[in-house]
Amino acid sequence: MKINEEINPSAPLKPMEITSPRTAEQPGPTKTDEKGCCEVAPGANTVEQEEDEETSYLPTIISLVLLLAGIALDYFKVDWFTGYIRLAVYSFAYLLVGGKVLLHAARNIAKGSIFNEFLLMGIATLGAFYIGEYAEGVAVMLFYVIGEHFQEAAVARSRKSIKALIDNRPDIVDLVQQNQIKSINPQQVKVGDIIQVKPGEKVALDGNLLTERSSFNTAALTGESKPDTKSKGEKVLAGMINLDQVIQLQVTSTYENSALSKILQLVEQASSRKAKTQQFITRFAKVYTPVVVFLAIALTLLPYFFVTDYVFNDWLYRALIFLVISCPCALVVSIPLGYFGGIGAASKNGILFKGSNYLDLMTKVDTVVMDKTGTLTEGVFQVQEVQVNGLDKAEFLALTAALESKSTHPVALAVVAHAGESYRQKLVTNVEEISGHGLKGNVDDKTLLVGNGKLLKKFQVAYPAEIDSIVESIVLVAINNQYAGYITIADKIKEDAQAAVARLHQLGIKTIVMLSGDKDSIVQKVATSLQIDQAFGGLLPEDKVTHVEALKKQGKTVAFVGDGINDAPVIALADVGLAMGGLGSDAAIETADVVIQNDQPSKIATAINLGKKTNQIVWQNIGLAFGVKALVLGLGAFGVASMWEAVFADVGVAFLAILNAIRIQRMKF
Repeated sequence: MKINEEINPSAPLKPMEITSPRTAEQPGPTKTDEKGCCEVAPGANTVEQEEDEETSYLPTIISLVLLLAGIALDYFKVDWFTGYIRLAVYSFAYLLVGGKVLLHAARNIAKGSIFNEFLLMGIATLGAFYIGEYAEGVAVMLFYVIGEHFQEAAVARSRKSIKALIDNRPDIVDLVQQNQIKSINPQQVKVGDIIQVKPGEKVALDGNLLTERSSFNTAALTGESKPDTKSKGEKVLAGMINLDQVIQLQVTSTYENSALSKILQLVEQASSRKAKTQQFITRFAKVYTPVVVFLAIALTLLPYFFVTDYVFNDWLYRALIFLVISCPCALVVSIPLGYFGGIGAASKNGILFKGSNYLDLMTKVDTVVMDKTGTLTEGVFQVQEVQVNGLDKAEFLALTAALESKSTHPVALAVVAHAGESYRQKLVTNVEEISGHGLKGNVDDKTLLVGNGKLLKKFQVAYPAEIDSIVESIVLVAINNQYAGYITIADKIKEDAQAAVARLHQLGIKTIVMLSGDKDSIVQKVATSLQIDQAFGGLLPEDKVTHVEALKKQGKTVAFVGDGINDAPVIALADVGLAMGGLGSDAAIETADVVIQNDQPSKIATAINLGKKTNQIVWQNIGLAFGVKALVLGLGAFGVASMWEAVFADVGVAFLAILNAIRIQRMKF
């Protein structure tokens, strides 16, 4: 069962976190508060933080210089570099990078969390000092912290790539009051206020366009830089960039409820939903670490009973190598980072995953079920023909449009747009929406039924039988329980719909199904033109649920793609629910696991491909980490590998895994 958490727009945003011991505990280079235990939230761009970020590498650099100097002095056998002086130099170099690691190990032990990465590094490096291998002890800790720097840089880069797209909301907005312009914080603007946006400025709040026309760059919301032209009365979303002229908007959402804020919250909260691989590695590390510690103890002590020339320091050295190699750094860092990179790459492509677990689920999808209107078609209907039965056509249109004006359905909007202003003088009362059928209500002194054939049949209104053979979308009208005429409506298939279906087949999707409440004749026509495997029309919302349930009972992993409020139940039911985010309803978007921001059906295949590439990278890292560690562990146990090989097996492999994980950011989908 999926859990779709409701997003609270007013809740404070939490910084994204990579679930690993390093970032969770912040040894070494991360900034801490005065007590040394709490991370300063990213995004708090204070001067002090920037200075700390600039100087946080200084201890690492000094430690590296001291280590290299010490190795050089050892190599040339400088007379004075012996005894306490040599120990002091290496100890200072060690404490610069290892002090906080040891502190975290001690704190964790005090809390009852004994076996962790910090304990492994502490035992291994202090043990190296005990047997006189000072340089190797410093090197292990130094390269461990350098690995942290690389990991933090990778995380920062991934976070920055996401926030560069969506978290650059304006700090100031121009409020129009009594023909005066006042610059205020966007959080102070109320619904209904009017704001002004100059050319080149980013829209700070959602609103309806009051100016006749303007074009907008929508890349922050959709990943596409193609200009989108809006006309007076159309909705403009926060995050769009005004391209043409000075415009005015009437605000429809507060700052916290704007489209851009919701998108940012979705991405920020995505890391809290972990993939099964992440969950497994977290559980694995908790068992793995104590096993490694006890094996190292056994490797040190057991040979005493079986080896004739047993030397404690020699076997201790092998055990220390074993500990360094065994650190699960590459796994606990690179795997979450791989998923995080996948979420970031998806954001660049206008796709929002609400959790890394959905990246995994996308790889298992074998059946894609899609709604028609608004998903595969534009959802922008236009009236094609008006036929009346014994009435004046203008009066017929005015009555029909008056009732349809109470609906937000695309077909209703098309009728209203075609009727012009004629319906505005009509009095509409007692409106009732009958799901899957249409509308019933009173217009002036007449009772109207406006909807499909099922609506008229439900109220036992007879109409010509040949009407049922019309392929196009049709609106039937009855006035005072008498058939009054019909209006035909046409919708346009989206430009990339055919390519989207073809690409899904190429990716190995076995079955593509289209479910629609539209007439079955229209649905079959669209399905044939797009080469969709199965199509069903004339469905109520509960019928769509029944179809998806039947597919799941067959053992199929189902992804459902929809955009309307009536799609929310089936989006929640599917293994992975996808919503068209540009034109889709809030209910569908909040219920969905994945949101496609630009309404392009081709992005469905992109989302599946992203999931597969992310999964490949994660398993590459797992194979790399286990393969190299197993090899060097064997060599270390037999005394062949030194501490330097151990450093590569730990930090080197972690570094390679991190580079592999961030590779997805550069891929094109």
